[in-house]
Amino acid sequence: MTTAPEPFGARLRRAMNTRGPLCVGIDPHAALLADWGLGDDVAGLERFTHTVVEALADRVAVLKPQSAFFERFGSRGIAVLERAVADARDAGALVLMDAKRGDIGSTMAAYAAAFLGPGAPLRSDAVTLSPYLGFDALRPALDLAAATGSGVFVLALTSNPEGPEVQSAVTADGTPLGRHVLDRLRAENAGAAPLGSYGAVVGATLAAGPGGGPGGLAINGPLLAPGIGAQGATAADLPRVFGDAVGDVLPSVSRGVLRHGPGVAALRDAAAREAGEIAQFTGAGA
Repeated sequence: MTTAPEPFGARLRRAMNTRGPLCVGIDPHAALLADWGLGDDVAGLERFTHTVVEALADRVAVLKPQSAFFERFGSRGIAVLERAVADARDAGALVLMDAKRGDIGSTMAAYAAAFLGPGAPLRSDAVTLSPYLGFDALRPALDLAAATGSGVFVLALTSNPEGPEVQSAVTADGTPLGRHVLDRLRAENAGAAPLGSYGAVVGATLAAGPGGGPGGLAINGPLLAPGIGAQGATAADLPRVFGDAVGDVLPSVSRGVLRHGPGVAALRDAAAREAGEIAQFTGAGA
């Protein structure tokens, strides 16, 4: 009899409890490569990515490579990404592929297979998705995630200033679209323990707290929280923004850690400081 894979939500909860509640982005944009003294080329990309994985994959809960920064170098960049995903997972980190895919039908199924399919070269533990072709258009990814013990993080209330233009628009029943996405994810996660595998992206930069909707921001699933550091939010903002759901928050930090490279020890120290500060305000992690 085939044993069902352990759900992503359970694996993420364990990682957050043992390694601390921190997701570190791998964002090798041109300016950061230059800051590290590296060229804006495949060699620089490879050196940067290998260093981050070497420094952090055996100690942080989640690594989040931004696919676009690898795609811009074509097939050679994707090859670097494939190796990074495999090496990070081998070292014990969960890998969240920041791809923000969203489409319909067979195309959505193909995106899901690319990032969550067994044996796929870019097989990750979870992937970010955009729901703005309709939440149910994501069904192929949701179903594959359930079948493979993977996860998804769906854009809901993002940290970028342009987000409210779409996310504050109301549905036919008067519900703001961002909150509608949270409601749908809450339904998908119903009954999951210790944590659902269908997460939301909710910015730590939100101006208001979680009031104004049933259940606040809690979805019985993880809440990926970008915006700490360069975008102006701090760990101290997390209880205000997330309220009772703060224990399910996975803050995402990129520049706040990566700017301390290229030294491995300095990257590790920076990640440990971020994780420790975040744990003070979320109650998660060691």
